[in-house]
Amino acid sequence: MILTCPSCDTRYSVDGSKFPVAGRTVRCAKCGHSWHQAGETPEPEIAPEIAPREPDPEPRAAPEGAAAADPYPVNPSSTRAYAPAAHAPVPRGPLAPKLAVVAGWVGLIAVVLLIAVSAVRYRQDIAVIWPQSAGVYSSLGLPVNSSGIDFRQVDYRRESEDGQIVLAVTGMIVNAGARELPVPQTVRVTLSDASKRELYHWNFKPTATILKPGQSVPFTTRLSSPPAAARHLEVRFAKDGS
Repeated sequence: MILTCPSCDTRYSVDGSKFPVAGRTVRCAKCGHSWHQAGETPEPEIAPEIAPREPDPEPRAAPEGAAAADPYPVNPSSTRAYAPAAHAPVPRGPLAPKLAVVAGWVGLIAVVLLIAVSAVRYRQDIAVIWPQSAGVYSSLGLPVNSSGIDFRQVDYRRESEDGQIVLAVTGMIVNAGARELPVPQTVRVTLSDASKRELYHWNFKPTATILKPGQSVPFTTRLSSPPAAARHLEVRFAKDGS
């Protein structure tokens, strides 16, 4: 069944079998004009699928008091199905905060271990730059020389000269630091007995005043008639005149 709007001549195709014979009031979906449209005698044939005729596929005719009939109604659910989803926050599992705390503790422990290893490995250089740290290292069983100048290969032997016993002490004075350092000018040799009680000491002056990193210089000092009870020997730097 074809409906034609008396106002704008827009035509609509509707199912005549569903249109009452007595007619009904309809409204043009294009211009909004309403009129009474009589029905037609139903035909035994199956009416064709309702569809707007070309070239006006958009107009719709609707009963009075309601929106114009739409032969192809849009399913709101289908529209929602293709609507872009809002960016919802990614849910975080219950273990995420705990993992973050564990990762923080692991990182902190790694930093502390790195600092500790560096402090032990470079303790000699640290003691030279910060002499007060020498006491800390000594309390940990890691003695260091805060001056950066150390003794190596220290040895002694007893010799006889003109019927007299002479104690000869030899060794190397080494710059164990990473920069050029002055050599303390007073070296003290101390002899002690089996109970570590001092018996005698004497001083001597090294032959070098400055040593470059890794550089060394030998020393030799001698003492005539050393104490017979001497059992231990210590070589160290002493303050000038002490």
